[in-house]
Amino acid sequence: MASKRNGTLYTGVTSNLPQRAWQHREGVADGFTRRYRCKMLVWFEMHDNMEAAIVREKQIKAGSRKKKLALIESFNPQWQDLYGDIAYG
Repeated sequence: MASKRNGTLYTGVTSNLPQRAWQHREGVADGFTRRYRCKMLVWFEMHDNMEAAIVREKQIKAGSRKKKLALIESFNPQWQDLYGDIAYG
């Protein structure tokens, strides 16, 4: 999730991406994304199981901001909000 292009970034893991992205967008839960207004889904990965997803989340969080920006830019160079793609198919 991102606040805007090149803005504040948030990385997380969930078993229900459409629901969790909606929660971040609507600010229904206190926390980082609400405080920093990270409402845009700009990148995501799907994994076969939660263990693999958590391992990948830790890799991403351990990486530099530069690497995170490069990852987003490689997948979504226009920083479009991808929520509609996952919420409505």
